[in-house]
Amino acid sequence: MPENGEGPVPALSLTSSTVDEITVIKVDGVLDATTREQFADYLAMAGSNLILDLSGVTFMDSRALGLIVHHWQTSLASDARFALIGVEYSKSKVMWITGLAQRLPLYDTLDDALAAIG
Repeated sequence: MPENGEGPVPALSLTSSTVDEITVIKVDGVLDATTREQFADYLAMAGSNLILDLSGVTFMDSRALGLIVHHWQTSLASDARFALIGVEYSKSKVMWITGLAQRLPLYDTLDDALAAIG
């Protein structure tokens, strides 16, 4: 419970902006079974050109990774632009355990991703 007494902190916060006609979604919080539907709905509204900023993710499970992989595959099939930024091993171990960290387009910063896919 937050100290200010305003109620519980949401498990997941999603915000978006647009840079060079690419939707940038900032993900803060937990990506797991409890937030899967919220994350899936937000991704569905994002459009095909997408950068996911995962620097605020505190935990990611395989279901969330599955959603990310599905969106990546869809973007590949439609020749859209897709990237992940700010991915931290300690909070997204499932990406390395599955071997997908070597296949997914991972970049350190938004500028790096825009330079690579822009």
